[in-house]
Amino acid sequence: MKKSTQRRPTMTDIAKFTGVSQSTVSLVLNNATGAKFSENTRKKILKAAHDLGYRLAPRAPVAASSDERNLIVYLADEISTSPHPVVNVDGARDAAYASGKMLAVYSTHGNADIEKQVLDTTLSNPHVLGVIYATVYTRKVTPPAALSRVPTVLLNCYTGDSGFSSVVPAEVAGGHLATDYLLQAGHRRIGYINGEPWQDASKDRLKGYRTALATADLPYAPELVRDGDWSSGLGFELTLSLMREPNPPTAIFCANDLTAIGAIEALKQLGLRVPDDVSVLGYDDQEIARHTHPPLSTVVLPNYELGRWAVETLLQEEHNRAAGAPVRHRMVKLDGPLVERASVRVITEAKNPMTNIISD
Repeated sequence: MKKSTQRRPTMTDIAKFTGVSQSTVSLVLNNATGAKFSENTRKKILKAAHDLGYRLAPRAPVAASSDERNLIVYLADEISTSPHPVVNVDGARDAAYASGKMLAVYSTHGNADIEKQVLDTTLSNPHVLGVIYATVYTRKVTPPAALSRVPTVLLNCYTGDSGFSSVVPAEVAGGHLATDYLLQAGHRRIGYINGEPWQDASKDRLKGYRTALATADLPYAPELVRDGDWSSGLGFELTLSLMREPNPPTAIFCANDLTAIGAIEALKQLGLRVPDDVSVLGYDDQEIARHTHPPLSTVVLPNYELGRWAVETLLQEEHNRAAGAPVRHRMVKLDGPLVERASVRVITEAKNPMTNIISD
């Protein structure tokens, strides 16, 4: 299928273009010292940035005066259980540094007592400018009461009111993008293996899947949908289940890359080839997606951009307060591109090529 990226290129695009992680791209473009990557990797990233037309925001951190508020507290429930929060932090840190601010990161494991201890300690620091409150799973939250007294932006979570600005992934759009990509490739029987059905990401990706089918005038077929748990093991079992259907799918959209890996292994066990016999599409673009056989096509979670947006919005809102301008809190949903690799077969070429597709 024809590819294009008719939008401002991001570090995510460079990562996909070069086949390296978003963190490595950030380190190279920010001239990080002591980072362990080869000179060839550095040159490849810089060339990709030039070829894609990427422009790094000017970085001129200014030394803080003794009474300046130059510290941003990044309060997360988890950092180490998933690769996604780490890249969120990368984006937040780079945005803070670009404005001469520092980022202090705390992981609380979702423990309310630890949250309170961190906030009691940090918010008494006169240098604290504000807080980024982040969660590993997209969900509705009730932030600690102390955050009502300090500028705060929510990352990957939201409240039921407009008390804070927040940024989350555009999961409905992502589910629609993935399904429409398979439709444009000529597939009409598209299986879907979801994550845990109670989670926001699962609900929204399923909604995007159903919306894309409806837009294509195709009925929703519940026999082609399975509720998973984000694991490769259940992805394996549910793929076997899907392929036992009287009219099995020609393509399977998986709600994350680990599930897709399980799907690929199940299809191999059945003697089916990916993508010649059945296509598989993932979601998240984890590092392992580049190394499956075949390499996995997948939708990107814009983790780096989410982190940047949160800090940039915190700083903009604080600037507005200082200038006496109104502060309007908003909830923003950021989408990511689909990375085209080798796990999807084109049955019939699309008449109207899609945008927001990049090749790897």
